[in-house]
Amino acid sequence: MTATASDVAPNEVQGLKDRLPTAAEIDSAAHAATAIAVAMELDGGLKISGENGDAVHIAPAVGELIIELLGHVSAGNMVTLVPVSAMLTTQQAADIMNVSRPHLTKLLKQGEIKFEEVGRHRRVPLLALMEYRENKAKRQEEAMQKLSRLGQEYDRA
Repeated sequence: MTATASDVAPNEVQGLKDRLPTAAEIDSAAHAATAIAVAMELDGGLKISGENGDAVHIAPAVGELIIELLGHVSAGNMVTLVPVSAMLTTQQAADIMNVSRPHLTKLLKQGEIKFEEVGRHRRVPLLALMEYRENKAKRQEEAMQKLSRLGQEYDRA
């Protein structure tokens, strides 16, 4: 079953950044992702009709991004697109990190995450947030490897 514009109730037009997708939207996203993936595989990209019916070619990298977005919707997730150059409020940054705002503020004060002050407010560049997450993941992986080595040494002793 594919959802059409008439299947969407007026209150559902608000977008998926503020609510979960409906069953019809989940189904629609799943079908669209599959159709786009097949079209890209056949054509090496995605072609859609433009303003005057002229074919518009969508680059494979952009097509993959569209498929990823549709994949999140088809999984029933809320979706928000954030440009890489975005400056986030501390609450937005905390939400992305899945931590409390006070915890994020502590990380900012400790210099763990770069930020800029705009008046009395702090703004966190998305790139700085992603860099922190990547560095944290590396530190965790290194710690796990060290624990594994220590465990192996202990077993040999």
